[in-house]
Amino acid sequence: MNSYIKAAILIVIIIVVYLLKVKNDNNNLIEKAKTIHDNIITLDTHCDIDVKNFTDSINYSQNLNTQCNIPKMESGGLDVAWFVVYTGQGDLTKKGYKIAYDNAVSKFEAIHNLVNFYAPDRIGLALTSDDVRKIHITGKKVAMIGVENGYPIGTDIANVQKFYDMGARYMSLAHNGHSQLSDSNTGESDGVYLHNGLSQLGIEVIKEMNKLGMMIDISHPSKKAIKQMISLSKAPVIASHSSARTLCNHSRNLDDEQLGWIKENGGVVQTVAFKSYLNSEKVKVSNTQKVDVSDFVDHIDYLVNSMGINHVGISSDFDGGGGIEGWSDASETFNVTLELVKRNYTEIEIEKLWSGNLLRVLDEVTLISNQLQRL
Repeated sequence: MNSYIKAAILIVIIIVVYLLKVKNDNNNLIEKAKTIHDNIITLDTHCDIDVKNFTDSINYSQNLNTQCNIPKMESGGLDVAWFVVYTGQGDLTKKGYKIAYDNAVSKFEAIHNLVNFYAPDRIGLALTSDDVRKIHITGKKVAMIGVENGYPIGTDIANVQKFYDMGARYMSLAHNGHSQLSDSNTGESDGVYLHNGLSQLGIEVIKEMNKLGMMIDISHPSKKAIKQMISLSKAPVIASHSSARTLCNHSRNLDDEQLGWIKENGGVVQTVAFKSYLNSEKVKVSNTQKVDVSDFVDHIDYLVNSMGINHVGISSDFDGGGGIEGWSDASETFNVTLELVKRNYTEIEIEKLWSGNLLRVLDEVTLISNQLQRL
């Protein structure tokens, strides 16, 4: 056997050994990620809903053509979904407020019907972090409720209490368009604002949310409104679905200054798996490059490096525009954990990202509420 053949055989052996090692390493990573994924509580703070999918004949107990439903949660190991009572911004009139209020109530009722009548054996409604853990232990999935856009409360601050009593545990004060409570991030495009931050009613709503124990969601309001909210709030705030503006320059994302405010406040940013908030360059050439889980975790990495591991969480914005390659619906939730393991996050850190940080904020908001109610 001449030296050339020997060298070729040696090269082949080296390649085979390397490929076997890579395969073995990948298998070990997957098994490690599966163990972690099973051990922790995974929580997504933003899943939109359509009341048409919450009826006695068509509901989330079925594997509908939605990104989030109970079968997809079960398949992907998503334990907790915050179903969102979303209302688009309309006219700031008595009629507009009535339409918005009715829309919000219909979504609250839809979620309650799901957990009480359509699938009570598979999902339960949580109001506290203790509820989350108790329901999770039973093997059921967990529903929680957030309000996207405070517009439906109209000019009656008593509606904040009503929404709390119906299960809302976070609320944002604006969406795409200025509400009666707060300016929106959309003002950045034309420089036109309604309140120069928060309205007087918006200020009162912040105080009421603190008193009740409802988390203040700063996703969507303007930068000035966000600064005022954090300054006014006696409790930590959340951004229920936002990412890092340094990595993707979109007005819905948070810049480094805002990240500093949130860290100092003790709050948490729930990184969002929304393509145009993650990688605008890939979106422009979407026919050749897909925004994927790696892009998503790049934002998690950035936020962790900027704010610390205790101030970052995870959200999808499923059925509201969210979803990326690798986490296109709840059935692919494991892929996020796998990518975190590949980047050497520990189980403790992954638990914080998936649910621990958000539930910690909820607990602190509740504690401060109890203190304020005793005054």
